[in-house]
Amino acid sequence: MASRGATVEPITSSISDTTLPSETGETKLPVKKIPGDYGLPFIGPIKDRLDYFYNQGRDKFFKSKIQKYQSTVVRTNMPPGPFIASNPKVIALLDGKSFPILFDVSKVEKKNLFTGTYMPSTNLTGGNRVFPEFEACYTKLFKTVENELNEKGQSSFEKPNEQAAFNFLGRAYFGSNPVGTKLETDGPSLIAKWVLFQLAPVLSLGLPKYIEDLLIHTFPLPSFIVKKDYKRLYDFFYESAGSVLDEAEKMGISREEACHNLLFATCFNTFGGMKIFFPNILKWIGNAGPDLHRSLAKEIRSVIKSNGGELSLGAMEQMPLMKSVVYEAFRIEPPVPAQYAKAKLDFFIESHDAVFEVKKGEMLFGYQPFATKDPIIFERAEEFVPERFMGVEGEKLLKHVFWSNGPETEHPTVENKQCAGKEFVVLISRLFVVELFRRYDTFEIEVGTSTLGAAITIKSLNKASF
Repeated sequence: MASRGATVEPITSSISDTTLPSETGETKLPVKKIPGDYGLPFIGPIKDRLDYFYNQGRDKFFKSKIQKYQSTVVRTNMPPGPFIASNPKVIALLDGKSFPILFDVSKVEKKNLFTGTYMPSTNLTGGNRVFPEFEACYTKLFKTVENELNEKGQSSFEKPNEQAAFNFLGRAYFGSNPVGTKLETDGPSLIAKWVLFQLAPVLSLGLPKYIEDLLIHTFPLPSFIVKKDYKRLYDFFYESAGSVLDEAEKMGISREEACHNLLFATCFNTFGGMKIFFPNILKWIGNAGPDLHRSLAKEIRSVIKSNGGELSLGAMEQMPLMKSVVYEAFRIEPPVPAQYAKAKLDFFIESHDAVFEVKKGEMLFGYQPFATKDPIIFERAEEFVPERFMGVEGEKLLKHVFWSNGPETEHPTVENKQCAGKEFVVLISRLFVVELFRRYDTFEIEVGTSTLGAAITIKSLNKASF
């Protein structure tokens, strides 16, 4: 990374004379300086950005750091870097043991760190109906897919899923069907553009390398381009969420502020999760093959039958394979792979084989897929194992599933910053699998790539035969 005549002092992995007891107290681990290299100012972050997006790709970028420094805790730069982020330097946590420090709010601060080393422009943001509304919206989705299969021999899952997701959220949360308002069917496309402007610095759109890097990774995209689109979304929420906004006013929050927050939580968090995670579930279950499909169909249909033909929360708790499959999809491909936190004080973090000192103010970055596919914690870590979380021993592994910005075994609080919609997201993900196998014995898919998540083309659907 250094040019001629310039030298870069690497941060070496030398071992001090000190040892500290591990968290279990069973062994003493060596205290090491955190290895890594930030490179020359300006040049180093850009080189790392090009490696991350283009030259190596995300996974290889982190694997190369682990191999180079023989450590799963390393110093590196994280995109976007210049000129969007003033300080791209982070300590990367790349194993399942060090990663959970990101959730210890006694030691780290997570405020305004959702997107990591940069903050999107603030100009970009200005219940009991769940079961029937989900069934109604996704029945329409499956009919759309079936019709397209009959006409064209295949069907893209992307657009029907996005429309069903947005319609469901409008109907379940606010009792308002978006397609019957001024939004009509534009909601998903408006959200996609708005989200793109917030996340562009950490995305790759598939454009030629240097053109894309200059356009979206070097300077912020101007927010005025999506101002009218955001206003259309805002008007829908303001008109549809009257009862929610009334409650906000009683709590001393203005209707305008509450509406902006409601829009962000619904569109960015929940809709974004359904847009990314539902195709991912379909991908992993589809690739697992017909044996798993038949097992899921048998379990789901028999439980519903034994509950008088009704689907309920209690009935879904009686479906251990279905529940395990959903958790395994969250584990193997978490919808939000990057987690950030800033050290509030000096402290030590522990990997599997060493202890490292972190100083107050340093930025911590966790790459979640490496934590949730840690081979020391999970057997066959790189494989999709449908029954992984079944039984007493399987359930013990849930504490190592972190998709919700915290362990699956914990619940969201104001203090811990865990995803407030965690239980809801798990519920609707289970509902998606249940509704799929209530209708079909098995299915075939083709998997492609997209900017966010997988691009799924459905090639066949075999309707329920029992």
